Amino acid sequence: MVHFSFITAYIGFSSAWVLMIGVALVSFIVQSRFKSKFQKYAEIPLSSGLTGAEVAQKMLRDNGILDVQVISVEGQLTDHYNPENKTVNLSPDVYYSRSVAAAAVAAHECGHAVQHAKAYSWLSLRTAIVPVISVASRLVQWTLMIGVMLMIFAINPYILIIGIAALALVTLFSFITLPVEFDASQRALAWLNNNYSVMQSSEEHEQAKDALWWAAMTYVVAALGSLATLLYYISFLNRRN
Repeated sequence: MVHFSFITAYIGFSSAWVLMIGVALVSFIVQSRFKSKFQKYAEIPLSSGLTGAEVAQKMLRDNGILDVQVISVEGQLTDHYNPENKTVNLSPDVYYSRSVAAAAVAAHECGHAVQHAKAYSWLSLRTAIVPVISVASRLVQWTLMIGVMLMIFAINPYILIIGIAALALVTLFSFITLPVEFDASQRALAWLNNNYSVMQSSEEHEQAKDALWWAAMTYVVAALGSLATLLYYISFLNRRN
């Protein structure tokens, strides 16, 4: 949500503004809850004693995926699957950890690898539009800022319209991401539930399910936040016109 402090001096409250504040508050709560859940389950040892890396490697093998490499990458919460070079990238806190949280995250990222192997349509769509979204993401910040300034001082809407169009693409991408993330978690949980050698109790499975649910909620509030921001700038453009 960019440059709001700059433009609030020029506009009053609106339904879009109220929506944006509400989503920002919910986003803060969800992010805090997710981090709390991850820290909690990261301290619960996995009864099987497997590391996140070992869980990932086993899930890939069980799904007949032999051309995907599991590697460690720097940072926290940097876990992701890269379809371009076919790598499951796990942060050190997941790669080396023998916790419930590590197993859940590792399985989730392998869920994306399974999607890729099975040509899951939503993942294919998201991957196909990544180059366009990368350009749109770079355009958004500056075009919105400059566009708002031009609207205030010169009543020139064209730059702002470009920024809004770019933001609309980014928002669309956020919503396309949702089924991809939810499906990856479902694949992960189904596999974990059927593998007693990985998770040996129903309690562990419920903990993994809880962790992945809160992780998914961060994507939901991110999409809603992007939509609220888009509506805000559209309402600003309409008022200035």
